[in-house]
Amino acid sequence: MHQPLPATNSMNGAESLVRTLVASGVEVCFANPGTSEMHFVGALDRIEGMRPVLGLFEGVVTGAADGYARMTGKPAATLLHLGPGLANGLANLHNARKVPVPMVNIIGDHASAHQGFDAPLTSDVAAFARPVSHWVHSSPNARSVAADAARAVQAARNAPGQIASLILPADTAWLAADRPAAPLPVLGPAPVSDSAVAQSVAALKAGGPVAFLLRGEALRGRALTAAGRIAAKTGARLICDTFVPRVERGAGRIRVERLPYRPGPALEFLEGTQTLILVGAQAPIAFFAYPGQPSELTPPGCRPLVLAFPHEDGTGALEALAEAIGATTPGKASAHAPPALPADGPVTAEGIMRIAGHFLPENAIISDETISSGFPFYPLNETAAPHDSLQLSGGAIGDGMPVATGAAIACPDRKVVSLQADGSAMYTLQSLWTQAREKLDVTTVIYANRAYKVLMDEVAGVGLGRIGPRGQSMFDIGNPDLDWVKLAEGMGVEAVRAESHAALAAAFKAAMGQRGPRLIEAVL
Repeated sequence: MHQPLPATNSMNGAESLVRTLVASGVEVCFANPGTSEMHFVGALDRIEGMRPVLGLFEGVVTGAADGYARMTGKPAATLLHLGPGLANGLANLHNARKVPVPMVNIIGDHASAHQGFDAPLTSDVAAFARPVSHWVHSSPNARSVAADAARAVQAARNAPGQIASLILPADTAWLAADRPAAPLPVLGPAPVSDSAVAQSVAALKAGGPVAFLLRGEALRGRALTAAGRIAAKTGARLICDTFVPRVERGAGRIRVERLPYRPGPALEFLEGTQTLILVGAQAPIAFFAYPGQPSELTPPGCRPLVLAFPHEDGTGALEALAEAIGATTPGKASAHAPPALPADGPVTAEGIMRIAGHFLPENAIISDETISSGFPFYPLNETAAPHDSLQLSGGAIGDGMPVATGAAIACPDRKVVSLQADGSAMYTLQSLWTQAREKLDVTTVIYANRAYKVLMDEVAGVGLGRIGPRGQSMFDIGNPDLDWVKLAEGMGVEAVRAESHAALAAAFKAAMGQRGPRLIEAVL
């Protein structure tokens, strides 16, 4: 069977798609295209209004779209090549779905008439997409593509953000279409009911210890200011999840405690709390099941109470609650007192965090995938210059450098610092190439401990006991040691190695005073 010829003198499906995305406010496309997506690429070339950004691995593409959305609140598009290309990006789509962020995936597929031949790249694209998407649709013909694109953007922008995956068979891209579609209405956050606010007022007035568990919009801007006023009035604790998508930290920001990672410390941390008020968050649960330990981390005698679900207006709810209890005194904000520099000597994880916090410029963005090395020293940056912290929210390692890449595209006027574990960095080191190509202002600090150290720590947690040399070899990523200076320079990023605190401080300070991508390998 012969394939229908592409449209020549009229708008084709791909052009109607790109024009619809641009009209709907999608301004960036992170892409790794193949043959089935060539007409989309051609449309990108002809149509103004959308910036194409190439990633050399689909995990970089999807992770960068995540970072972009965290900082802008609006979706980027991704362009992925068939089912295998989508599969390469699944881990960071999982992370993005757990945030959640708005994102529109455009996934090519074989032309409709070709799908029955079971060609080498034939797959069930929709089946790959469903577990990491809130909305999945395959365009049936070229004339429906524009309307499908408008619906995809609408789905992505539904509060609090959704992953929309639009599958584009190649013939629907090249055949004739009528016109682009107009943008569709966006369903913003739903208002919180008066009864939800009243229940929280009653909990605060009951007199027992209360804590707020905050996530999403509640960790920045007006919402965090209102939460600070409530805490100042009532003595309630303000807490965030162990890993949150974005939180405003540093000087002038309201202090928020971070829930410990492991079940035992988390239960101790919350002990005595009678009411845990949830704002955009779910009641705390353990990351993994451990023998003899609970999965639910709400302590005995503590009642979880939802003030705002993730799809609801957490900012409005906190402001209404503050007004209802007469909370007008500003909350306690962090003073500006950057952490002291460490004494010179071999590099330590604490030393890295002190140096980063000491020299961090105002309004920077930190993409934090330090895993076990950085968590104990997270409080050090409470008094650093005001900044945003972006963390690994879905647990699938390898999002730190892509998220930093997307954040830098979103906020070109802000310094981005990527604090990155070396094992996780190997999943998506291709991010460095995109940073070099796009001349992004990202400084990456590699915690080079030559190990999956978090897994070493997990051995005792799962009750395994002592593990022998063959088992230990599964956690050791030395032998040979990764050479991050050569890896970075091979992708066009200036890099240095630091084996002492003095050398690291000098390199980091210099990077903060310059623009463009840089990498520092901090040898632990």
